[in-house]
Amino acid sequence: MNVGIIGYGYWGKNLVRNFYAQKKATLKVVLDFDKSKLENLQKSYPTVEVTTSLEEFLGKVDAVAIATPVFTHYELAKKCLEAGKHVVVEKPMTSTYAQAQELINLAEKKGLILMCDHTFLYTGAVQKMKELVESGTIGNINYIDSTRINLGLFQPDVNVLWDLAAHDISICYYLMNEKPIAVQAVGISHTNNGIENIAYLTLHFASNKIAHFNCSWSSPVKVRQMLVGGDKKMIVWNDLEATEKIKVYDTGYELKNEEDKTKILVDYRVGDIYVPKLEGTEALFAMAQDFTEAILQSKKPRATAEIGALVVQILEASQKSIKNKGEEVII
Repeated sequence: MNVGIIGYGYWGKNLVRNFYAQKKATLKVVLDFDKSKLENLQKSYPTVEVTTSLEEFLGKVDAVAIATPVFTHYELAKKCLEAGKHVVVEKPMTSTYAQAQELINLAEKKGLILMCDHTFLYTGAVQKMKELVESGTIGNINYIDSTRINLGLFQPDVNVLWDLAAHDISICYYLMNEKPIAVQAVGISHTNNGIENIAYLTLHFASNKIAHFNCSWSSPVKVRQMLVGGDKKMIVWNDLEATEKIKVYDTGYELKNEEDKTKILVDYRVGDIYVPKLEGTEALFAMAQDFTEAILQSKKPRATAEIGALVVQILEASQKSIKNKGEEVII
């Protein structure tokens, strides 16, 4: 199976490296309109063809990975699907939910694999959290609280939620397997372009769960942390930790005397802390492998297009909420 990559920028280089290493697929060609980038690519990968022509590119491949600016995703993915090519698109999948749905319908009509590269779903940490949730170790999830903050990089076309929260929304849905019913968001822009560089997003669920995301390009420190609160145990994921990214806390509480709402008694439990071993495979390699196997075995990939579309739907709703001063938006 021949794979081609569109875009040889920062993320495109990572995709090239990982698709080149696949055993069940051949990285055939890379498309970019910057010839100097293609010249540099061929120095490292002399067997990979290069082109600046989309028509020539599509004639050489069975599947495509798109790593270009968000506003180009829809048009490029649509052309690739119409040409009968399987497609994986970088996150966010598209600029609008309507575009994402159109691509999903087109892929289904043509019997093609379409997925969105939410790479974090392939990390050892997220896989371990999924295992802990599905095994019942932490009980039912009550809440997810995520902080993803750092200093820069200010984006010129999308706000901080589109840039950073896309990761955590995909993880949230992957762990909960439940779509939110409403979204609330507030944010502020400290630049002249009106693009929010600090924002807070809250998701509400029909099952009385809640998820909250704190995102910022204006923090003096870099934090990548998620708390997953179960009614039996709780998980703390610190992605900046070198060796102990996941910690499972045997900590919780139990309500007593629930019949009398005026006298709430709480029993707290503080037990052991467990640090599980994580899978060490590079997440992007696992994503490329999953995409390849999904095509060869005609199965759904882990990072489905439906997850990609849901993330875009939530981000769209969050933007609407921000512009309406935190108004709740039903989705």
